[in-house]
Amino acid sequence: MEACHSPEQSNVTSYAATAVAIVTLETFAGMWINAFIVSVICMVWVKRKTLNSNEKILLVLGCSRFWFLCISWVYSIFLIFYPNHLYVHPIFQLLDSAQSFFKCSNLWLSASLCVFYCIKIANFRNSFFIYLKGKIDRIVPCLLLGSVLFSLVMGITVYNITDKALSQNLNFTCQGRISKASIRIDQHFLPYYFIIGFGHATSFTAVITSAILLLFSLWRHKRNMQTNSTKDLSMDAHIKAMKSILSFFIMYSINFICLILILIYSMRNESDAIFLIFLIQYTFPGFHSLVPIFSNPNLEKRLLGILPCGKCKVFLKREL
Repeated sequence: MEACHSPEQSNVTSYAATAVAIVTLETFAGMWINAFIVSVICMVWVKRKTLNSNEKILLVLGCSRFWFLCISWVYSIFLIFYPNHLYVHPIFQLLDSAQSFFKCSNLWLSASLCVFYCIKIANFRNSFFIYLKGKIDRIVPCLLLGSVLFSLVMGITVYNITDKALSQNLNFTCQGRISKASIRIDQHFLPYYFIIGFGHATSFTAVITSAILLLFSLWRHKRNMQTNSTKDLSMDAHIKAMKSILSFFIMYSINFICLILILIYSMRNESDAIFLIFLIQYTFPGFHSLVPIFSNPNLEKRLLGILPCGKCKVFLKREL
């Protein structure tokens, strides 16, 4: 007996195949880029026996983004092909909490990198800013540790909230009280929405503040140079850091909007819209990592050295 396939099943199958292809392409491209950053910095670490502050942030950021993409890819595979397996305890809780941990760490580490660029390169006569400029290399490990700890708290919180929500959903569904179950789930997820919104808003504010301060410092430095008719090598450092932070700001804005939309659509249970937003977000950790690569001479030289196409090298150097 031949199996009959309805047009709806064919559409679902083609949609799933297309979604998996896009997610896999984005994921593995981003994983390769971040693995490249980590491997190069580790080789430098072995050779020099030490790392500067910029390299420390890039190392932790690269590791965090690599594992975020890896876990997000596994989560999307479950979501598309094996959605029922997500409700097997504790698969969904672990995947959701791990994804939240690495997503939060990505945002905070990116914000830390922007703050580092701002303090290291901008010039202000404020006594507190001068103090930070002198202590920034000692502050960086604290920023990294604080980002990881905050992200860990976020991951644990997400696990507990998800576990309670799913357990109560199961109990109420068995009793036939689906509407009350959804109300209980929304009540449980309200603290999660507040915490993740506060964390993202704080890191986003740090990026905006760093961009504004560095832009003002660049404008004032350029004006002084025109007045004194002198040339200063720090001008190039200002411009390079400004390009990096502005690219951070643009991609950070897109990512922040996506996060807000996910929170809104998750309350409305619109899974298709959420998945499309996830597809946009998967490009963020990979493409965004190209910006720090071309801001670091060592990483840029290594990357251009392994590219087989000469036109690709020229294009990347012009664009980034």
